[in-house]
Amino acid sequence: MSYTKETRGTMTVYRVQPILTDAQADKIANTRLKSSQIKLIIDDDADVYDESGALLLKFRKNVLSSPKINAFYDNVEKFAKHTTSNRGSATGSAKKNVWSNPKVMTNIFGYFDKWSPSQKYNFTQRNKKPSVEVRECRFNVDYPEEYKRTIPLIEQIDHLYKKYTPTFYAKQHNKAKQTFFKIGSTSFTTVTTNVNYQTTVHKDAGDDIEGFGNLAVIQKGEYTGGETCFPKYGIGVNVRTGDLLLMNVHEWHANLPIHLKTPDAIRLSIVCYLRKGVWDKTKHLPKSFMMKHNKTVKNLSRRKH
Repeated sequence: MSYTKETRGTMTVYRVQPILTDAQADKIANTRLKSSQIKLIIDDDADVYDESGALLLKFRKNVLSSPKINAFYDNVEKFAKHTTSNRGSATGSAKKNVWSNPKVMTNIFGYFDKWSPSQKYNFTQRNKKPSVEVRECRFNVDYPEEYKRTIPLIEQIDHLYKKYTPTFYAKQHNKAKQTFFKIGSTSFTTVTTNVNYQTTVHKDAGDDIEGFGNLAVIQKGEYTGGETCFPKYGIGVNVRTGDLLLMNVHEWHANLPIHLKTPDAIRLSIVCYLRKGVWDKTKHLPKSFMMKHNKTVKNLSRRKH
């Protein structure tokens, strides 16, 4: 691969050239990356710019609080290990039927802009449907105290997002201020957790196009691999506990394979973002609407006896 680098204090600045054309990168969508496709793994503080001078990523080591990390993990662990088959192409599946997709440990909390399959069924049974297709996620509803205890880490990620990429943050935060359907006072509507899950090459189509991705990882036990990579540029980042990766999620990206050294080893990734559909459907609606809407969705989501 072709890149230049310079050192600024403890940080390295990379300027990278693509190793794949856009057409070549498009062809590897929905495939699993191999280590041979990645030429450089970043493991220290770094800023990376692409061939046009646009920021591709910022990586900072050991910037997240250990007590907040531990509280997040302790309260989300059980929920994060639930399996689902609704990740579609990010699992490598090309099937349209969600029930045929591989089951992986990936889950969301906060707010989402699509009904769950069970909600669709219950709404049909009642012949009723809420006026706005935005919902509180199951973790918020079923485990409200645990959900509250995850928020301090999310707020710290939000603070660092503002510190390291203020331009992207300002655009996203301005949108977040327009809706009450969000996580605390942050610029995020939604968090995705992934446990020992190698995503295939994809772009995050549901995220705010003007914002930047925020990725943290919690490691329990020992594993190798799992680096977050940008195959068009042949680079990856080894994100571990305490680190924060700010990244352009609208570029092709994926993880390398995860190799567990012990069966109980865990790589829990935390992806914080503003879901553009949530913002678009709820912007400028008052807090009273949010509270009434959440109650309505909860009542209609209960199975009809």
